[in-house]
This record gives sequence, structure tokens and C-alpha cells, in this order.
Amino acid sequence: MLAGKKVNISIIVPTFNEEESIADVIGTIETAMRAYEIAHEIIVVDDGSTDKTLEIVRSKGVKIVRHDQNKGYGAALKSGIAKANYDLIAITDADGTYPASDIPILSKHINDDGYDYAMVVGSRTGDHVKIPFLRKPAKWFLGQLANYLSESRIPDLNSGLRVFKRELVERFYDLLPDGFSFTTTITIAALTNGYQVKYVPINYYQRRGQSSIKPLRDFLGFVSLIVRLIVYFKPLNFFLPASLALLVVGLSKALIDFFHQNYFGVGSAIVILTAIQIGFLGLLADLILKRTKL
Repeated sequence: MLAGKKVNISIIVPTFNEEESIADVIGTIETAMRAYEIAHEIIVVDDGSTDKTLEIVRSKGVKIVRHDQNKGYGAALKSGIAKANYDLIAITDADGTYPASDIPILSKHINDDGYDYAMVVGSRTGDHVKIPFLRKPAKWFLGQLANYLSESRIPDLNSGLRVFKRELVERFYDLLPDGFSFTTTITIAALTNGYQVKYVPINYYQRRGQSSIKPLRDFLGFVSLIVRLIVYFKPLNFFLPASLALLVVGLSKALIDFFHQNYFGVGSAIVILTAIQIGFLGLLADLILKRTKL
């Protein structure tokens, strides 16, 4: 048992052509839940699989949500959460990369250390982490960008193994996308709105089957998403640095023009005015945000 605390949890497993691993993932979850004596339900969301995934899942006696066509990772999670009976939600992938056996451990931390955490994230910083080499630079850059703009330390921005309260999804439901960026969005939304988030180190294994991630497209999409979320929740964190950077460039060019040609160029004036406008735009966005929260 988890320190005598009663835990009821709905575990959502989105799947898309995961016939090689889905049976093992379900078995791992069931074994872990029974070992910790946790009341639970497993909801497998088949997101339009064309292989034997659905046939395998049907033989396991778990709750099934079926998409007739592939709608995306986030859409699958939202469909599963909509069918969940419990207010504590866990998510994990169906490809065997995440240690689904750690779900009870993450659940324990929801009310740990005297805090009432809204979300506990399995951070892929354990002893055995198999992230493809080519994805590491992009993952590091996205993490640093999110850390800076959100003013938070985020060890793992988009881990697919996490436990959270249903109310977190309900508050930000309209912002949560249907694609892979669901986890990134809910992380930044929680942190920039004062929710307590805890990170617990986990391992991460090599996947079985082919990944549907498109590295360059998804990387650019994540950068765009992070910037848009910060502009939405903390506009000054984006607009003021951009304004100051342009102001420095404009003033530097103005000084160079003055010392070399004894006048300020039109280009310098345009850059400086643009910097001022961006700064005021950030202040206006921040005022609107604060007013809507009153």
C-alpha cells in the first residue's frame, strides 16, 4: 500500500500500431497496481490502428476507446480522460519505452512532502535512459528555452509518463492540442499558473516498433508552441527580452552611424521604434492578462 493512503487512479494508454508491445505494457501495469493494492482502471485508446493492436487489447479485459481514424496523441489522451471514472489520471505510452511499473510510485508523490501536487512527472533522468542521440540536442534546446521563458526548472518537458489531477486538464482543456505537444502544453500551463509540479527520475528504454515522430517538423512545432504558450501566460517573459535585444541593436547601429557618418540613419530609428513598440505590446498584453484574472 502507499503509506496508508487510498488511491484510485485511471491509467490512459494511447496506442497506434503497437502490436509488438501493448500486451507487455498492460501486463506490467496490472502487476504493479496489484502489488501496491491500488484501485484502478486501464483505458486503452486505440487511435485508428491498422495492425493487430485492437485485437490484442480486446483479449486483455481492459476498457477500450476506439478512434475510427488516427486523430493524434493528444486527442487519444483526451478521449481516454473523458471516459475515466477517477479524478487521478496516469498516462503512459504503449511502446514499452516508459517503466509503467513506476505509476504507483508517481501516484504516491501527489500528496508528498506536505505539498498538494497537481502533477507528478516521470523525468527521464534515471540510471538507464535510451534517448536517440540525434534527439538529444533538440531536447536540450527545448528544455532550456522552456526553463528560461517559464522561469521554472523543468528536468523533462514532454515526458509521456506522468500522473495528474483531472482538474488540471479541465482548466486548460481548450489549450491542449490533439498532437504530441499535449504533454508540453500541460507542463507549461501548470507551471506558469502556480500549480505545484514534482519530477521523479525514471528510466527510459529503447522503443519496440517504428516511431511516428518527424524530428525536424516536430522540433519546429515545439519551439513555436513554447513561444505561443509563454506569450499567452507570461507575455513579458517574451516581449521584454525581444524589445531589449532590438533596442541594443538599434542603439549600437545609431552610435556607429553617428561616429562614422555624423548622423543617425533611418534604419537605426526604425529598429529603435520597433523595439519600443514591442516593449509596449508586451506591457499591454501583461495588463490584459492581469485584468482577466481579477
